[in-house]
Amino acid sequence: MVHKIHLYALSTCGWCRKTKKFLEDHGQAFSCDDVDLLTGPDKERVTNEVVRFNPRRSYPTVVIDDKVVIVGFDEERLREALGL
Repeated sequence: MVHKIHLYALSTCGWCRKTKKFLEDHGQAFSCDDVDLLTGPDKERVTNEVVRFNPRRSYPTVVIDDKVVIVGFDEERLREALGL
């Protein structure tokens, strides 16, 4: 099954890099916003999206199929949500 995956990350975050690598290593297509690299209205829009899924605004925040939200690098939950 193909999942819609969006990753909210920080460019300097080791756990965010680990999450990206996990998704890439498992052939999962995903979109990503490195929130700390955004500016102006784009940063405001994306920050509001993150808050909707994760009020604490911690990273990484992974949203799968607009339903499952995984905060932090949690390999077990990622595998389960993606059927790996």
